[in-house]
Formats: sequence, structure tokens, C-alpha cells
Amino acid sequence: MSLDSPVLDIDALLDDARTRIVVCCGSGGVGKTTTAAALGVRAAERGRKAVVLTIDPARRLAQSMGLTELDNTPRKVAGIDESAGGELHAMMLDMKRTFDEVVVQHSDPERARAIIDNPFYQSLSAGFAGTQEYMAMEKLGQLRALEAWDLIVVDTPPSRSALDFLDAPKRLGSFLDGRFIRLLMAPAKVGGRAGVKFLNVGMSMMTGVLSKVMGAHLLKDVQTFVAAMDSMFGGFRSRADATYKLLQASGTAFLVVAAPERDALREASYFVERLAAEDMPLAGLVLNRVHGSGAAQLTAERALAAAEALGDSADEAAESDEAAVHAADSGAMTAEADPSDPGHSSTPRLTREFDESAENLQNGGIVDQPGGKAGLRTADGTEGTLSTDHSTSDPTDPDADPWSADHLAAGLLRLHAERMQLVARERRTRDRFVSVHPEVPMVDVAALPGDVHDLEGLREIGERLAQGQPTAA
Repeated sequence: MSLDSPVLDIDALLDDARTRIVVCCGSGGVGKTTTAAALGVRAAERGRKAVVLTIDPARRLAQSMGLTELDNTPRKVAGIDESAGGELHAMMLDMKRTFDEVVVQHSDPERARAIIDNPFYQSLSAGFAGTQEYMAMEKLGQLRALEAWDLIVVDTPPSRSALDFLDAPKRLGSFLDGRFIRLLMAPAKVGGRAGVKFLNVGMSMMTGVLSKVMGAHLLKDVQTFVAAMDSMFGGFRSRADATYKLLQASGTAFLVVAAPERDALREASYFVERLAAEDMPLAGLVLNRVHGSGAAQLTAERALAAAEALGDSADEAAESDEAAVHAADSGAMTAEADPSDPGHSSTPRLTREFDESAENLQNGGIVDQPGGKAGLRTADGTEGTLSTDHSTSDPTDPDADPWSADHLAAGLLRLHAERMQLVARERRTRDRFVSVHPEVPMVDVAALPGDVHDLEGLREIGERLAQGQPTAA
């Protein structure tokens, strides 16, 4: 029996007008994107004006919502039931484009062009560690400031650690506002020949070392980038801090998404503890891909015992049938070979039809035998058969092969035993999480037989999210 945990009421969360931001977070590969999309669809069809922001590079969200593509601009999703007054938009974060928008917004056109064309900036905006997470928070702040939607659902970036979503923006902000950047900015801030002369000795030594470490060309790109970004650096950390406070606000709800696996739930446990330490509102945990059985009363042990018994019975029946076949063959051959006949050969006698064309060589030579050896066609068109006529059984006839049904049943029982062992393993993993965090509301989402690839699939996920019943219990 599973340990009890509070039930997460998804519909109450989505229907609450005070809920403005829902953040789906967790380790990679646990279904965050599908969960975020399903929440967006369900919220829109219950009357919310929702937008889903995804950072999913596989573009599964666009496909499941019937969109040919997603980009940095929210696009309306067709096929949503808007009878309750809601609507749904979706977008996918374009990291570099978002960075470019920040640059353009906070600098004049000439300086913005110099920054965007700088090689160091292009590398930084395309793949610097923490840039994706920082830009996700930038975009979240932009969407919230627009006030065009009353619910924003965020699918956090895939990463090795779920905690990167909280840590990476601060790391990038600290780098851009840090001592290294300020050091590179020093000559520009002092200004003029007097400034260069004043710092000549110290800066020459520093740039000489950096040139060896970074390369002269890269160092020049960095210094040019820093000089152009001078007026912007103070804003990176302040905007990150503002978005961080937005995540701590009462209108934000974090949903930790996990799978019933040890590593995923360990990561979820760390995230729950971190959210509590950072004073961020945790709504609950979504446990995806939970397996169950329609015959849970049949335990794995009983199923394996029954399979073994059926297997033994089937083997005995097979041996008995084989002995009967051998006995029938021996009796038939004895009947054809009468020892009292002095002209009788020791080999089985063939019928007349087959004896006349035994080698299929009479009256025209060898003739093709369509259908294999089921019928031997002679040169004159007649068919020969053996006098020992053994009728073959129809493999589709259950009465003709009684022990095959036992083998099939035994195989099904073994499959059921494997499923019940998986269910028990997932239950134990779930119970370990509940024992550590008994206060966290949870909802279990049963595993689907296939991938979700359309709105109907997202609606089904939404229904399962809203059911609120632990399927592993």
C-alpha cells in the first residue's frame, strides 16, 4: 500500500484568477514540455487567456498544437474550444533573438549594431553557459509586462540539473556585472590619453597575460564588446533580480515534474528543498508515466507460479502427443510391410499413383511441384500420395494443438508478473519521496501507450492531471 500524500488539484490551480504564472520544472526527459502544453490547453478551454513559453529544442510542442513552427513571437493555437472565453498562444524561446531585443531596447541604434556585430557577443548570445536560462527569465518578464495574458505557463530549459534554472541567471548576471568585466572596462571609464598613461604599466601587464591566455584577437573582441555594453551592464543583474522576485510572488506556482524513477525523484526532492529555501511558492509535484495494471489483485508471485505450472503441464502434454505420433507412425509402417509376404520389401510400399511416378521422371521428365511436397504432380498431371496418409493439423484450430493455449497463457502471465514488478518498484520509489516530503501535494499521471502528438492527446493528459488520483496506490 502506498503512503498517502495530499492530492494536487490542478483545476483549482488553473481556475484561480490569482494564479498568473505556472512554472514546470524538473530534470530532463520527465515530460515537462507535454505537461506545460496540456496545462495551457486545459486552462484555455476553462476560460483563461494563456500563453505557453517553451524552451524545448525538439519542437514537439509545435507539432502537438498543430503549428508548423514556433518562434520568439507568441502564435495563436487553432482548434481550442473558446466557448468559455479563453484562448491559447504558444511560443518557443529564441535565445539569441531575445538577447538582441534586450540590447536594442537598452541602447541607441548605433551602439546596438556595434554590439550585435561583435564576434564575442555572438558567441555569448548563442551558447554561453547560463544564457538560455537567463533569456528564459528575460522573456518571462517581457510577457508578464505586456499584460496580454492572464496566465503564463513556462516550460523550463532542459539541463543536466533542474537547479540550473534558478542558478544560471544569477551566474550570468554576476559574470556580466563582475570584476573581470569591470577590469576590462577600466581604460574606457578613465578615458583619454591621460587615462591610458595612468594605467599604462598595470594594464600592459594584465593585457599581456590575457593575450597569452585568450589570444590577442579574442581579447580585442571582448574589450570592444565591453566598451559598447558599458551602459547596459548594470541592468543585467537588476533585471534578473526583478524576475527572481516575480517568481517569488504569490501569483506564481511551481510544479515540479518527475517520473517514478530514482534519479528523477531525487532531483525533484532537491528542487522542492531549494524552492522552500528561496521562498518560492510550490504548488505540488506531477508524477508522469506511472504504470498500473487492470488485474492488480494478481500478484507477480502468483502469476509466476501459475505460469510455471502451465508450462510444466504444456511440456507433459507435448511429450505425450509426440509419443502418440511415433506410435501411429510405427503402426502404419507395420501395416504396409507384412512379414509373411515373401516378396515384401523392408521399405514402406507406395500407392499405385505415387509408385508410377515416384521419381517424377516418367512421360516427360521432371515437372515443377507447386505447393512443395503437399502434392506430388507427375508428368501426366496426376498427383501421387504416400499410402501412410498422415493428416496434418490446422495450427489455427485450438482443438488440434491443445497445449499451445497453455504456452500462450504462461507467456501472458509472465508479462503480467513483469508489469507488477515494475508497479511495485515505482511504488517504492514514490513512497521514498513521500516519506521525505509528506506535505507536498501530488498527482500521478498514468503512462500512455504512445507519444502525444495532437490536441486530443494533450486534452487526455489534461484530464489525467485533473483526476487527482494516485494511480500507483
